[in-house]
Amino acid sequence: MEFQKRKLATLSSMNSPEPDKSPKGNIDTPIIPLLNTINSHSSYFTTSSCSGRISILEQSKEKSKGGKWVFISHEKTEPQVIKSLLFPLEYTHDNCSLVFRFEPLIIAVECKDVEAAQFLVSLAIFSGFRESGITSVSKRVIVAIRCSIRMEVPLGDSEKLMVDEKYVEYLVELANEKMEANRRRTDNFLDVLLKNGFSGSKISNGEFLDNGKVECEAELLEDSLVKSVDGNGNGNAKRRDFDDSCSGSEVAPDVDLHTVKLVISGESIERLFLWGHSASSVDNKKVLIFGGFGGIGRHARRHDLLLLDVESGRLEVIDVLDAPCPRVGHTSSVIGNSMYVIGGRADPSNILNDVWIFNVTKKDWRLLECSGSPFLPRHRHAAAAVGSRIYVFGGIHNDMIYSSLYALDTQNFEWSEVQVQGDSPCARHSHSMAAYGTQIFVFGGYDGHKALGDLYSFDVKTCIWKKEKMIGRPPAAKFSHSMFIYKKYLGIIGGCPVSRHNQRLSLLSLESHCWKHISISSIGEDLFVRSSTNIVDNDLIMIGGGAACYAFGTKFSEPVKINLLPLIKQIESPTHLHEENMHAICQEEKTTRVMNVSLCSPQNAVELAINGSFHHNSAGMDSGVVRSQMVASHWVLRLNKKDAKMAKDMLKKFGWLDLGRKAHSQDDGKDICFPVTENFCVLFNQRYNPGDVSESVCQPEKDTCVIALNTLIECGATILADEIVKVKKASHSPFKVMKEAVGALLSDRGLPLQLLEELPSRWERLGDIVVLPITSFKDSAWDLIGQELWFMVAKSLGANRLARQGRVAPTGTRDSTLEILVGDNGWVNHRENGILYSFDATKCMFSWGNISEKLRMGHFDCKDEVIVDLFAGIGYFVLPFLVRAKAKLVYACEWNPHAVEALRRNLEANLVADHCVLLEGDNRITAPKGVADRVCLGFIPTSEGSWVTAVRALRDEGGILHIHGNVKDSEENVWTNCVSWSIREIARSEGHDWDVTVEHIERVKWYAPHIRHLVADVRCKMIQK
Repeated sequence: MEFQKRKLATLSSMNSPEPDKSPKGNIDTPIIPLLNTINSHSSYFTTSSCSGRISILEQSKEKSKGGKWVFISHEKTEPQVIKSLLFPLEYTHDNCSLVFRFEPLIIAVECKDVEAAQFLVSLAIFSGFRESGITSVSKRVIVAIRCSIRMEVPLGDSEKLMVDEKYVEYLVELANEKMEANRRRTDNFLDVLLKNGFSGSKISNGEFLDNGKVECEAELLEDSLVKSVDGNGNGNAKRRDFDDSCSGSEVAPDVDLHTVKLVISGESIERLFLWGHSASSVDNKKVLIFGGFGGIGRHARRHDLLLLDVESGRLEVIDVLDAPCPRVGHTSSVIGNSMYVIGGRADPSNILNDVWIFNVTKKDWRLLECSGSPFLPRHRHAAAAVGSRIYVFGGIHNDMIYSSLYALDTQNFEWSEVQVQGDSPCARHSHSMAAYGTQIFVFGGYDGHKALGDLYSFDVKTCIWKKEKMIGRPPAAKFSHSMFIYKKYLGIIGGCPVSRHNQRLSLLSLESHCWKHISISSIGEDLFVRSSTNIVDNDLIMIGGGAACYAFGTKFSEPVKINLLPLIKQIESPTHLHEENMHAICQEEKTTRVMNVSLCSPQNAVELAINGSFHHNSAGMDSGVVRSQMVASHWVLRLNKKDAKMAKDMLKKFGWLDLGRKAHSQDDGKDICFPVTENFCVLFNQRYNPGDVSESVCQPEKDTCVIALNTLIECGATILADEIVKVKKASHSPFKVMKEAVGALLSDRGLPLQLLEELPSRWERLGDIVVLPITSFKDSAWDLIGQELWFMVAKSLGANRLARQGRVAPTGTRDSTLEILVGDNGWVNHRENGILYSFDATKCMFSWGNISEKLRMGHFDCKDEVIVDLFAGIGYFVLPFLVRAKAKLVYACEWNPHAVEALRRNLEANLVADHCVLLEGDNRITAPKGVADRVCLGFIPTSEGSWVTAVRALRDEGGILHIHGNVKDSEENVWTNCVSWSIREIARSEGHDWDVTVEHIERVKWYAPHIRHLVADVRCKMIQK
């Protein structure tokens, strides 16, 4: 929060007309675009800068008296200008020296955290500013952007110059060259930033406070709004314009699709000037609105409950006692006569995980006490109701972005984390979510670095995620948009980044899986960012939305409705085909029977169709002959390049694309020709007689095939004979490449090919090392081909180094037995959750399965806590406690000397060595006593041997123990009770009168069949007498 306040104050002073504290008094013009780009990112702001300068400095030989500028320029200069100052030399100050200098760009940037600083430094070094680095991490994280192309040459003193005019000309020429090199690096740095998320669309993880009080979506839409309002924008020309007009491959025909502003009576319409609120339809007639930012008078977070009658436009406030606290970024879902409000943000330091229920009939609020899995605080998540369960996905809490899916059972008010399978979406927030039958759809959002444009579905019955592959291009990547379901269509509207063009409504048919994009010209300047959408009868009701920007102040959108029924009727009408294609179809029906005249002629390689219809010929033959002739040759489907992506998706989806041949272009690249199967050619001929379409050829429905075929015709697609048959080379996976190479080697050496059964189908990567599983290459026969085999496997898998996993040594130090097969050593750098782990993989074990637990430990707020880690290793949990949870101090106990060496490196590399005391040796001897607020016992299969040590490490008032163990799935309750009873007895024997409870059981992973790796969070609290 302090970072955000400092940023707001700094940017305000930069925009002030008052001169700044520099001698010049203002910002150097050449780097204003670069500074604006850095400041557009929510994790950075510039504190001082210089674009680079050529100067002459008069310095007093008495250092205490300082000096003054004789000449200074931030652009290239002319030699004559410098010579006129120096020859003749006229000075009134005695005992001064003159120095000619060139200094390159230097910028000081305050960063939100160390991770952000490291990222910025890496970009600066990549751009040529190789002396860039982090200069401070104590109270504020400061980065200096700089390079070494400076120059400093003494000219003489006030009594006598030691250089002549020729030499001065040489110095100026040299300085101008350096100034040009400095400009190129600066421009390159700007381009690199724009390509890495500094384009102005970077979302803030939270709202800034204007003067410490008023909430605003700081900088969230500044860049895109500038372009939207003035229609031009002065940003970098290479920046992508996020407009759906270039992303939709099929635009619906012109439809009179108007937005109608709702006429509000009863309460003031200003009550609906909100964003970040929630809205749910009730009885398909009214909309229930809760919370959000904005409202009447001074804009603030609200907890008003509003009921809007869509038909009459009457708005009323439902006054209820004991309402939830004001909030934004929450969700609301209606099940039966109850609305459930989940999570949100009450203020920047208070992220919520509560669940409130509003009974629409009784008109009362109730805070639910939910049981089951812990549901962590979050906002900007999304929710959808299926049956009696509410599914919640994603969201953000401080820097933590979630990828887990939770379900709330509204019958017993129990949370459960859904155990999912399939292709899961990445962590995100500000996305959209909607339910259709037993499926839940998730689109877009923000992953912390960029806007997303992917669409996923989740089946609540099978618990399987699936990344959807649709026909046509999807909407542009966006976040803070809205999603709705109407009949058999999924709709996307609004969101950020905002296009300067008209808003677009994107519709996805959930039957044909095809996107359509429709311009809504009547929206005007409405800003549907963080707005809400609801379907009431046939109307799309849009309430609220907006943003707060430095340039334009706070903007809200008025409530509107869009009648969707005419649009859907138009889309589903047979007249949806273009007039010219309809003419082509009729012409084709008349001439289909004479196609084979061209097919059988010597000119059968000549184009058979023009503008969607085949060449007319007077001869006629049976259509069965036509089909047989088409099968006998290779065919392609030609269409315009702009529709190629949509067509390819459609051909692949229905199995019509001939994967054995390559696509190619025609007409100087304007048209694309896709190789098609013989089945497609038959169907193309039959598409106007759906009854003739064979069930075996087109599954699952004839109608869907006909729709797809007509869609292709609508795009002007034509069938041609394939003049250039380009056969594809089969693409091989790394496993297939390895299998072929090793198989050839075995044959060459006369070894049995049955050995190929021991090839691994899966492997892991540690840095640049590929690690083969312990079960691979076990037969002694492999030793006969020795090192030649390993180099071949490494090359096949694209690895610089190759290793084979061994079992963790059954010693107390749990040494790794990883064997390096190709490479000199086992030291690797592995980055996980923004933390760098460096270790020797041949000496230290590394567990991939603990990533969720490391993430969980880093999520705790430990800024005032002292922590003892009894099994520190290379820093598995020490580093998340320090880097993420901001622990005050961590005592790290470890007795493996190789792990101790790695831990020392990692503490330094992650800049947290000053907050860690490393205790080498047996923790039962080295661990401190009576100091800890929290103790971590991350050792499996059991850490019971150190439970007494852990209790002794806690303060007299108690604290929290994180106890790891491997437990049979049928004995979880037994183990939990054993842990609780054992810690209570140990505490009593140590003289502590503590109340001991197991607050939470974390199921980290399956360690073996029916064996789980569990972590018990045990709270020990002194009993007050």
